[in-house]
Amino acid sequence: MPGSAENSHRSPVTADDLALAVRLAVETLRTAPPDVWDGRAGALEWDRWETAEHLSDDLFAYAAQLGPAAPPLDGEVPFIWESRRPGGPANAIHADRAAGPAGLLCVLEASGALLVAMVRTASPDTRAYHGYGTSDPEGFAAMGIVETLVHTHDMAEGLGLGWEPPADLCARVLARLFPDVPADVAAPWPTLLWATGRTELPGHPRRTAWRWDGTP
Repeated sequence: MPGSAENSHRSPVTADDLALAVRLAVETLRTAPPDVWDGRAGALEWDRWETAEHLSDDLFAYAAQLGPAAPPLDGEVPFIWESRRPGGPANAIHADRAAGPAGLLCVLEASGALLVAMVRTASPDTRAYHGYGTSDPEGFAAMGIVETLVHTHDMAEGLGLGWEPPADLCARVLARLFPDVPADVAAPWPTLLWATGRTELPGHPRRTAWRWDGTP
């Protein structure tokens, strides 16, 4: 979790990092009992099924932003995002309920693979719109990893599922997207949870507002 003085020497976030995050998340969520997906996801207002759809939608949307020959810099690729219920996530991607949890996780895995492919093939000079700052392929990979790690935490919370992603992976995305977060707060994973408003740390109350900086 380098500070600004070290940030120029940070290790880059890669497509392999994103592929690892999605694989670990899917492997963990496959161990969840089939009857828990309607339960609330952590502190979110969504249930676990909706949260998995939202995560799939994030990964798909980030891939789509990098897709056009000249990606838009002033807004998102204009898919229709809509909620299935008041207060639910507004998604372009929805899983077929009849396919059950296995189908839901297949959608998640496929959406992750789309972003992995786009990060691998897009020019490093590509820039595309995001509300937290116009970003590059590495930035979209890092955003996809953060979404994957913290929303898997949301879904796993309360289920007794072991979910602690690799420290070096958390450290790289913290350095890329949260360069203002001090390096000595805690280990990388609890620091990422704190940076995204999910927990408090000694001397650092839980954040009530947060955002990353996706700019290259």
